Amino acid sequence: MSSPDTKLYNPYLAARRDWDERYGNLISRAKNWRLMALVSGVVALAAVIGMAVLATRSRIIPFVVAIDSLGRPVATGVAEQASSADDRLKRATVLSWVEDLRTVTTDGIAQRRSIDRVYAHIANGSQAQPFVTEFYRNDPPQKRAQTETTSVDVKSVLPTSDRTVEVEWIETTRDLYGTVKTEERWKGSFTIAVSPPSDERLARVNPLGVYVTNASWTRVL
Repeated sequence: MSSPDTKLYNPYLAARRDWDERYGNLISRAKNWRLMALVSGVVALAAVIGMAVLATRSRIIPFVVAIDSLGRPVATGVAEQASSADDRLKRATVLSWVEDLRTVTTDGIAQRRSIDRVYAHIANGSQAQPFVTEFYRNDPPQKRAQTETTSVDVKSVLPTSDRTVEVEWIETTRDLYGTVKTEERWKGSFTIAVSPPSDERLARVNPLGVYVTNASWTRVL
């Protein structure tokens, strides 16, 4: 006659219970690890994409510090972006051009470089080209430098249209001992054109691509 324990024993249930006890926890842990691996992969992918996006965006903000002749800071501020057609850049280019054109110095190398910069900012085939050449031919700065020098102080650079600029300046002529001989006021009108350079050689001498196409000036009495 069978005992009660023998009647209640079921081999299938016993095997299933043994399976759950031995392998159930392993299966559960494996599922959890797979889930964690999947979540970690998604987080890593999002981090990589975010870093790539940030890398393509410049976070550098230029900060300009202006100093005087003694090296002392006189003004500071965040640099503003400007295109080559910005009126401020046009005016600055014309101002430097007039200074280079009219300055006379006893430093032969500096004088030669000033002349080179003048021609680098003149459009080929324009009226300004023969006009400036004639000016240098009639009054060679190298010859004048044997007896005198001339400094240029630009007082104003005013745009009169999108392509024309009016400049007023004072020329101070001194003898070789530094004594002032004359001080004259001049006014000039200049027509400019903007053509950003695509050639590296041109970019070195005229990076903004601002060219003088027409020039005229007269002494103010």
